[in-house]
Amino acid sequence: MNYNIPSHLSELPIYQKAMDILVLSRSISTYINQDLSYLRPDGSEDTDIYFSGDIVQQSESLAPEIEKAQAERFSEKKHKHIASIERLTHRLHLNCDRLQHCNSNGKDYLPILQKELRKFKRLQRSWMMTL
Repeated sequence: MNYNIPSHLSELPIYQKAMDILVLSRSISTYINQDLSYLRPDGSEDTDIYFSGDIVQQSESLAPEIEKAQAERFSEKKHKHIASIERLTHRLHLNCDRLQHCNSNGKDYLPILQKELRKFKRLQRSWMMTL
């Protein structure tokens, strides 16, 4: 996948990590979806498939929120975007925990994503000090 990364953001470690998380979550979701897309014997679908889509959607929102926070001039608006990033990472952690219980071999890759999220949180703390 080829992403158009704004040149001033490509140097930011937090932005790079957000892009890594996006690629990783898409790969994990694709792998998990292959296992969860089948209907159960009773004709119902596996509800865990929605959590795999949620991790992609939430990880796709990280980079734009970083861009918005960097672009804002006023600290109140910056804090709004920072709070959004914190909510997104929290939801990503929760959805990873939920997917740990799914019936897929793809769940074996979730600890990698969770490790990257922990690195992201550390980067986020230092990045917030620079804003």
